[in-house]
Amino acid sequence: MTTLNKPIIMTAMMGKQDFAWANGLRRLYYPPERNMTPAHITLFHHLPPRALYEIKQAVVDITRYNAPPEAMLQRLIHLGSGVGYQLHSPDLLAMRMELADRFHGLLTAQDQQVPRLHITVQNKVSAKEAKDLLALLEQDFEPRAFQVKGLALQYYMDGPWQPIGEWPFRG
Repeated sequence: MTTLNKPIIMTAMMGKQDFAWANGLRRLYYPPERNMTPAHITLFHHLPPRALYEIKQAVVDITRYNAPPEAMLQRLIHLGSGVGYQLHSPDLLAMRMELADRFHGLLTAQDQQVPRLHITVQNKVSAKEAKDLLALLEQDFEPRAFQVKGLALQYYMDGPWQPIGEWPFRG
């Protein structure tokens, strides 16, 4: 694949059933004209394309030696102009922190912060619309186990994403 001069996004890949569920909700509730990406769990928002080889090597290393992390869909969260599901996964956060250490000097201010792992199912709507959806989804929500199966890299193409690769956890 040709290296593009576009920011690199790193996400955690969901298991097949969890992805189908989350992406179904995203298609249902995300404004269609703004929904350019499938449901995802962002670990890094903006990694520099000049470091693609180093980033890929770090992903290969961490997925080779780690088993899929335990994760729980913990609760719904109000995102101001949208709604998401918060993911609780100390193991995934620890892997993300290890990667952040490896990427020292490459991270934007946003990516230097500890992320609040979540899956956005609605965004870019009015506060009222977001609160209404939050209330609706909370009626049936129960915390549950959630499968995280690997890591993926994508180029940010000024809206949509272009896949770079996917690496399953093998440890």
